[in-house]
Parts: sequence; structure tokens; C-alpha cells
Amino acid sequence: MTKIHDGQRVGPLDLTAITGQPVRIPDPDRLVHLQFRRFAGCPICNLHLRSITRRHDDIVAAGVREVAVFHSTAAAMLPYQGDLPFAAVADPHRRLYARFGVGTSPWAALHPRTWTSALRGMVAGKAAPPGRGETALGLPADFLISTDGHILAHKYGHRADDQWSVNELLHLARRTTNGSYRRS
Repeated sequence: MTKIHDGQRVGPLDLTAITGQPVRIPDPDRLVHLQFRRFAGCPICNLHLRSITRRHDDIVAAGVREVAVFHSTAAAMLPYQGDLPFAAVADPHRRLYARFGVGTSPWAALHPRTWTSALRGMVAGKAAPPGRGETALGLPADFLISTDGHILAHKYGHRADDQWSVNELLHLARRTTNGSYRRS
């Protein structure tokens, strides 16, 4: 599986959110934070997405559009991600995961740091074990994509709760001045 690197150009991608809205990547007006999560009922993913939701106004003000991808069906995602204030995309055949080099690991959920996140997510609600075709071995990944489709920054998580915080995302977004890729 080929990984994506900073400076590489991706897209265009014409996707559909689980709520039916079109999602175009790159977005000609905003940066895109394309985040890959695990399965619809993943307590770690849903806990993290709630932190994104709480600060969504800050993210929008920074000129960033959120897009969260899960390897679940839209039907499986709607009870968990249907009320998010940003696009959630179903990729049950993992085509986007393959395109962006996002894989799995037997250590994804076995690392002790993930257990705390999983417990916090279960206490917060919105959690269920992986359903048919889903796996708990998926790894997260984050990509910040410019308005012209270049990867400005990326992170491949090494365990289930290894993703950008909102503060990290906002810091990365501030590094760009107009959403375009600039070689340094």
C-alpha cells in the first residue's frame, strides 16, 4: 500500500456524505482536513469526533472543511455520525483507504494508551463493536489538503487513538496563508 506524502497532489474526488450532500476534494475555497477513522461504532473515533464537533466553529473560522471517512456503510454510520456538523463519508470497500495508503495493524487497539480512550468513549456513549465487514484493527490517518489538491501535512496513526488534536489541526492550518501549497 502506497503512502501519501506532503507536496503530493491528490484528487479531484467527488464523494457523497452519508446525509446525501456532495463532497468535493479539493475544495476550491477552503483547506480540507480529510480524516480516516475506523468503524462506525468505534468509541475512540466517536470520542475524537465529538472534540472536533465542539470546536467546529474554530475549525471553520480557520478556513478548514472537515471530512471524516469510515470503512463502514452509510446505514451503519447514520446512528453514530449522522448528526455531525461536517461531512462523514462511508467507504465500506476501503477504496479511499487504499488510495491514501491507510492500513490496519494488530496493534491498533492493543496499545495500552488506546484502552483509556476506548473507556472514555464508551462512557460518553455512542459505541458498538465492529459490525459485518468492519474491523477494530483499522488505523486512523489525517491529511490537510490545499485548495489546489496538494497535501500540506499528513499523519498516519500508529494506534487507534493516534490522530491530530484540534489544536494541532489549527496550528497546521495557520501555516498556510491562502490554502495553496508552497514548497519550502
